[in-house]
Amino acid sequence: MTIRSTTLLFVAGLACSGCGRSVAVEEIQVSGAPSVLAAYEPGADDWPGWRGPMRNGETASPPPPSSWSETENVVWKVPVPGRGHASPVVVGDLIFLSTAEESEERQLVVAYDRATGEELWRTTLHEGGFPAARDVHQKATDANGTVVCDGERVYIAHLNSDSIIASAVDLEGEIVWQKELGAFSSKFGYAPSPALHGPYVIFAADNWGGGYLAAVGRETGDIAWRKKRSMSSTYSSPVVARVAGSDQLLISGDDQIVSYDPATGEENWSCRGTSEATCGTMVWSDNLVFASGGHPGRQTLAVRADGSGEVLWSNRTKIYEPSLLVVGNELYGTSDKGIIYCWDCLTGEERWKQRVGGSFSASPILCDDRIYAQKASGEMLVFRATAEKYDEVASNRLGEETLASPALCGGRLYLRVASWEGDNRQEHLYCLGSGVQSE
Repeated sequence: MTIRSTTLLFVAGLACSGCGRSVAVEEIQVSGAPSVLAAYEPGADDWPGWRGPMRNGETASPPPPSSWSETENVVWKVPVPGRGHASPVVVGDLIFLSTAEESEERQLVVAYDRATGEELWRTTLHEGGFPAARDVHQKATDANGTVVCDGERVYIAHLNSDSIIASAVDLEGEIVWQKELGAFSSKFGYAPSPALHGPYVIFAADNWGGGYLAAVGRETGDIAWRKKRSMSSTYSSPVVARVAGSDQLLISGDDQIVSYDPATGEENWSCRGTSEATCGTMVWSDNLVFASGGHPGRQTLAVRADGSGEVLWSNRTKIYEPSLLVVGNELYGTSDKGIIYCWDCLTGEERWKQRVGGSFSASPILCDDRIYAQKASGEMLVFRATAEKYDEVASNRLGEETLASPALCGGRLYLRVASWEGDNRQEHLYCLGSGVQSE
């Protein structure tokens, strides 16, 4: 195993963490010819970033087992250093995980062997510079965002030294570049995961000191464009979707839904909706996009993505932390109140809802005709994607806490799970696959 570290040689210091002071955001516009770096196409057995290869929670992978336990269908289980809610990312023979060692104030990326779970390397991206505990929600960590990998480098952003700092690490664990994207005034911490588009990796940094989106060159770390957003503490990740005939960069929060051109950062359209704070990543179907939230308001809605910004339907249901999931003509939501919903995508009609107890923070995944929904307690529900009724296939539990969303690829399910022994909390990464029995 290789351990690497770096020390940042600058002091960001542009914002007073937690004070809410406004900081002017300097917009940057694309200049010159765009990079010719080819767009990344994930492998058939990869899970390259947040919400998977299609960025919507859906995978064409062969289905993993529907049932598991500590002694059934566990291919391997390995300890994870520190604490985080970032999901595992699987590309080729490697698994990548962002994590934070809070007592040492280290933010890291760790790589594991996909076949065995052996830790191959860990790279410290930041040491020191953590926000004050009062400026991070008690449920949050200092490693909430999931990395994204383009087959050559791993990209991630962290809140550190009152700024959002993006990093690129190669597949051997060497730091390629680091870039300060802008100031960040924290209310509850930093949560978004980056998104790939063409030559860029795109980061969101909504905060109450002055929010922004930034597109960074994958090879160089140079900021290609930066777009000012409003002053609001909201936590959703950006997503690039092919919808209504064009690539659109979608994000919710600050009481609005906004579509941008991912190549330039220019706004396509917007509409009022959801709430000030949202956490889920938007989803889409044909020419419709869907969002839900939030705090202090509550709303789930469907919006036409044709440029009109017309709200097709809305209701007063809140899916706050998890992202929604589209399956055919149905829209599914798993709420932090322990209720699963199924709506008609076109009409918003409630097909069914089922109270299952507990709460959900992780986002659901579709594989074959089954939905995998992870509760915060460590229990995962497996149910059929059908508009008729809630049809549970299995319920399985590992550990005592799981806020990270799972990854599913190559017929295997990867889970980040926490357990306690007395006052000691320890996270593990599980690989689940069929036909494996443990002692």
